[in-house]
Amino acid sequence: MTHEYQITGMTCSSCESKVKTALFSVADITNVEVSKETNSVVISMDKHVLLSVLQKVLTEKDSKYKILAKEHNEVMEQTKSWFESYKPVLLIFGFITAVTLLIQRESGSFHFMEWMRHFMAGFFLVFSFFKLLNLKGFTETYVMYDVIARKLPAWAYIYAFIELGLGIAFLIDFNPMVTNLVTFVVMSVSIIGVLQSVLNKKRIQCACLGAVFNLPMSTITIIEDALMITMSAYILLQLL
Repeated sequence: MTHEYQITGMTCSSCESKVKTALFSVADITNVEVSKETNSVVISMDKHVLLSVLQKVLTEKDSKYKILAKEHNEVMEQTKSWFESYKPVLLIFGFITAVTLLIQRESGSFHFMEWMRHFMAGFFLVFSFFKLLNLKGFTETYVMYDVIARKLPAWAYIYAFIELGLGIAFLIDFNPMVTNLVTFVVMSVSIIGVLQSVLNKKRIQCACLGAVFNLPMSTITIIEDALMITMSAYILLQLL
């Protein structure tokens, strides 16, 4: 995608060079064309870069440079970029939700506990499938942020198969107490590394769908883990 921005504060050809160098240093930006005469810059990027990010790198060069969106709506572009980035996860969640709701429809009445079990089975089976497609790629990414895998790399391999086992366990309704307890513990440990990465604003790839999709680590990753933790905790409380 390509956007045109208005730049203020440029007074000479040296300014053009500074602005171009600063903007080119931003990840996902592929081309920058700066014009002092029109006080504008045309930026090509693989995916939308926030205006605040562009302003930050310019300010680091010189606080006099100010950048403003010229033609596009920044909020709309941010929203569109977010959906494009997380489309695989959103489609998977939508697919699992639709299928499990259809199962409930066929049974004639809605059973919340049964729906959660089916949803969790679908979640773990699908997510483990993508991890196992490229197990080596998944482990290489997972060890970058998981608190256990960083110290014990073999855990990354084990984790993928634990997810597969949990998916099967939920599907066949194997010992609900044990299955949900394991889910609660494993996902609670997993979310620690995710929280640390997001809070520290690390730009790393999320391994939730293995190495098949290049998904950035973000709050949506926290939501995925937190959803499984919440569901397993709820079921455990109902079983007590």
